[in-house]
Amino acid sequence: MQGISYRTFGGPEVLEYGDLPEPKLAPDAVLVKVVATAVNPVDLACRSGLLAPLLDTSFPVIPGWDVSGVVVQRGWSVDEYAVGDEVIGYVRKDWLSQGTCAQYVACPVRTLAHKPRNLGFQAASGLPLAGLTALQALRRWLGLRRGETLLVHGAAGAVGSMAVRIGVDLGARVLGASRADAAERVRALGAEPVAYEEGFAAAVRELAPEGVDAALDTVGGQALADTPPLLAEGGRLASVADGEVLSLGGLYVFVRPDPRDLADLAGLAEAGVVGVTVARTFPLERAAEAHRAAAEHPGSQGRTVVAVDWE
Repeated sequence: MQGISYRTFGGPEVLEYGDLPEPKLAPDAVLVKVVATAVNPVDLACRSGLLAPLLDTSFPVIPGWDVSGVVVQRGWSVDEYAVGDEVIGYVRKDWLSQGTCAQYVACPVRTLAHKPRNLGFQAASGLPLAGLTALQALRRWLGLRRGETLLVHGAAGAVGSMAVRIGVDLGARVLGASRADAAERVRALGAEPVAYEEGFAAAVRELAPEGVDAALDTVGGQALADTPPLLAEGGRLASVADGEVLSLGGLYVFVRPDPRDLADLAGLAEAGVVGVTVARTFPLERAAEAHRAAAEHPGSQGRTVVAVDWE
C-alpha cells in the first residue's frame, strides 16, 4: 500500500511517501480503506518527538489518529461491522507505529463508530479526536450539568468550538474566550464571547459575578493561570493543553478511544449539534505540506485534511 511514514523525529521534512506493508489484522479489528485523515496538533507533537517520553515508538511510524473510511475486511471475532460499512475512528494505539495516513489501517473495534450520514468523508475525518476530547472533558471529567455556567478557553478552535456546542446542548450557559477577531464565530456557536485582548478576567467576572461552575482550557499558559480565581465555590477546572492544571487543583484530560462516546458524538453530528469545517485538503503524497499548514493554521478557521482517496 501507499502511505506516509517517518524514520526519525523532526519537522515535516521527515515525512516520506512510498510503499509500506499492509497492516496485520487482529481478531478484534477491522481493516479500513482510508478515505481521509485529519491532521491534529498531537500528530505534529508525535512527529517532532515531544511524546517520545510517553509513548513507545517503533519506526517507521505512520502518523495520524483520526480516520474516515470503509470497512474492507473483518477480524475473526468482529460482528459489530460489515464489509462496506462507512466508519470514523480515533485510532490511537498504545505505541507509535501504525497510524491512519495510509491507504489502509487496521482499527480495533474499540476505536470506531459508524460515520455520520450527513457528513462527507473529509469532514467526518475531523470529528473523532477533537469531538471526543470535548465530549469526554465535559461529560466525564467536568460533569457539566444543565443550568451551570461553563467557560471555554480557545472557544473558536477545533476542540473549543466542539465544547461550546456540546455545552449548549447539555443545557449550560457557555462563555467562550477567544481572540477578539473570532468573537462573532464564538457567538454563532451559541456562546457569549469574551475577548482575551479586552480585560478578559474582568469581563468574565461581569458576566458571571459569582464565578463559573466549570472551565475547560484548550489553550494553556496564561489563560489557564488566570482561570482559578474565576471559578465559583466548588467550581471544576480541566485542561486538554497544559499539565500545569494539576498544580492548580484541576484535571488533565487525555482523550481516550471509546466506542460508546464516539457513537454518541456521531449522533450529535447527525442531529446538527456539532459539525466540522474543512479549510484545507491535501492529497496523500503532500502530507508534509498538510503538516506545515496545520502548524500555521491551528484550527480556528477550519480543519486540515489529508484526502487519501481523493473525493
